Amino acid sequence: MTFSEAQRIVDDWIKELGGGYWPPLSMLAALVEEVGELAREINAVEGPKRKKRGEGSVDIGLELADIIFAVICIANYYGLDLEDAFQRVIEKYTERDFDRWRLKE
Repeated sequence: MTFSEAQRIVDDWIKELGGGYWPPLSMLAALVEEVGELAREINAVEGPKRKKRGEGSVDIGLELADIIFAVICIANYYGLDLEDAFQRVIEKYTERDFDRWRLKE
């Protein structure tokens, strides 16, 4: 699935079932909440704080998808093209960090 397809799917869902986009600061708060949930999942796998009995299994992929959904909502609200933005960020990292990530010989 491309970013454009994902943006269209989210937009259709929001318009049909979600009742419209939330105000920007509410969407940002939701994004931060989802990042916190990702941190909790990673901490359950990598850190000292394991999940309690009955809390369910660790699903890092689902938490990442929640973050993507929240980011897409913000992008759609502002009419942004995430494919274009992602291409620009890859170009930025490539130019800025071109000698930073070389494989060790």
